[in-house]
This record gives sequence, C-alpha cells and structure tokens, in this order.
Amino acid sequence: MATDYKFEGWLGKDPESVKGNMVWGEFEPKKWEETDVDIQITHCGCCGSDLHTLSSGWGPTPYVCCVGHEIIGKAVRVGEKVKHVKLGDRVGVGAQALSCLEPDCPDLYPDGLGKSYGGYADYNRTNGHFVFPIPDGLDSADAAPMLCGGVTVYSPLKQNGCGPGKTVGIVGVGGLGHFGVLFAKALGADKVVGISRKAGKREEVLKLGGDQYIATDDDKDWAKKNIRSLDLIVSTISSEKMPLTDYLTLLKTGGTFIQVGAPDGGNLPPINAFTLIGNGIKVGGSAIGAPWEIKEMLQLAVDKKIKPMVEKRSLKDANKTVVDLAAGKARYRYVLVNEKHL
Repeated sequence: MATDYKFEGWLGKDPESVKGNMVWGEFEPKKWEETDVDIQITHCGCCGSDLHTLSSGWGPTPYVCCVGHEIIGKAVRVGEKVKHVKLGDRVGVGAQALSCLEPDCPDLYPDGLGKSYGGYADYNRTNGHFVFPIPDGLDSADAAPMLCGGVTVYSPLKQNGCGPGKTVGIVGVGGLGHFGVLFAKALGADKVVGISRKAGKREEVLKLGGDQYIATDDDKDWAKKNIRSLDLIVSTISSEKMPLTDYLTLLKTGGTFIQVGAPDGGNLPPINAFTLIGNGIKVGGSAIGAPWEIKEMLQLAVDKKIKPMVEKRSLKDANKTVVDLAAGKARYRYVLVNEKHL
C-alpha cells in the first residue's frame, strides 16, 4: 500500500498559537507499528480542549503540537495486527490515542511511546485499538464532534442511570451541553432541563428536545422554584465562578452531580458540607469515554437519528476557527473539513 503521503498540519509552537497563530507545517508521527492505522483526514471537530492545549491552560504543552481529537477519515494504512479495520474504511479517533488498557487509565498517550499529533492535519496515525469504523447513517461532519464532545456527556449520562423515570439537568448549553440534551432524550429520560446563563438559548434547547430551560441570569428565583426537581445533573461549565451550590439544590435527595467541564487550573467553587449531607447527594466527575462507549453512542445516534448543531469550516480557516471558538461564537460545534480528501 502507498505510504508516500506527508504528515502535515496546523502547528502550535507556543501559547500564543491559541490567538490564531498556528502555522502550517510538516510533523513526524509516532513510529509505525503493526498495531497502528494511518488515517487520511476528511473531518475534525473543534473542541474547547484544543484551546486549553494550545494555550498550555491545563499544564505545559509539549510544543510543537497539532491539536484536534475528533477525527474522521479513510484508513489508508492498516497494521497486520489490526483486525477490525480494513483498508478504505471510514474510521474515527476520539480523545484517547493510546493507554495501558487498564480500566480508567489516565494516559492519553503514555510517556516513551511517542507523541500524539491531532486532526488539524492531512493525516493521523493512531493505535488501532482506538480507531473504529463509523456506522452508515451518520454524516461525517455530525459524527466527528461526537467522538469527544458527544461521548463526554453520553458516558456520565449512561453510567449514572439516565433513562425512563429520570429527570436530568444539563448545565451549560454549548458544544458539550447541546449533546447532553440530545443524548439524555435519546436515552429516554422523562424530563430534560437545559440550564444556562441567558434566556436566548431557550428556544434552541426546546428544539433539541429539551422539556424545560432555566436561565440563571434572567429567571428570578430559579433555584428556589426548581429545588429538588432533578435526579441527575451533568455540568459542562468550565468556570470557577459558577453558582455550584444553587445547582446542587436542584437535586432530589440522593441525586448525583457530575462535573465534566474542566477550567484552566482545575478550580471549582467551594462546596458546603451541609449541602451534601442535608440532601444525601453525590458529586463526581467524568472524562471522555471508552472506545466501546463511543461505538455504542454512535449506534444510538443512528438509531435515534440524532442531529447535532454543527458549522462546517474549511481546514484552511483553522486559525480563524480557533479564535471564534475562544470567543464563544460556535453554535454549537465547529467541524473543520479537509476538502482535498473528500
């Protein structure tokens, strides 16, 4: 099989790259192994995590970097040890590129095994365990942002009992949160409540299938009026200034609050112990999802005809897209399209 293609993409060379200063250039992928798959990229979703990585917001980034972890394209080289992917398959890669394969492994790419370069590029090389075929019935531009944004909310919803008989709140209606509304409804929750700061997103949440919307800046006494009304809350907010105590009062006795948004520095508002003790509530966190969860989520999206709100941008416009993403202009996910590979 031909392997004469070059690995080129948009490269961040320092924290200033997040301001639209990425440069196009060639990079060296991880050393080829027969457990790997090379992907000719057609689509890549843009995630808030890309901004944190480009800016070193979550810790020092090993520059030079090429971000993007919602990758879809065609398998153009398949290692002999990879049995579930065939040459020419439409495949995807999410936020995890390799791990020790133990449950809850924290490593996205363990030290000593090479550097993971992302999807703002022409080609990607990833260990085949984390590459999976994309089912028919899903548009690539719709499927791409599900590989991180979608599964980041799907996983905690599924693991914490979202389904018939449950009332679910999604805090922060954005790239992650709008997926939360879609998947909570698809999983059969009796009632799904979108929670965000401004009233302007109310109609969009209802169109996505939400049953109620709470605007925390605009709805007077929102916490008091909705006290103990939810079984489960998934919070996508990345801010240490969010009204966390008020969110927790929305939970029924024994309810669960799961944090998936990760602010720079990792700080969240303090939690009063009596808020937890008085209601017997649980607070936890969740990050991305396992490959099997991604496959399950994608099939649910096919079966329920889930249609996320995406805006396609040319890969050539990656710098402008990053700036717009940082400015909060996305409604609700940008997807970069590599036109020369379509």
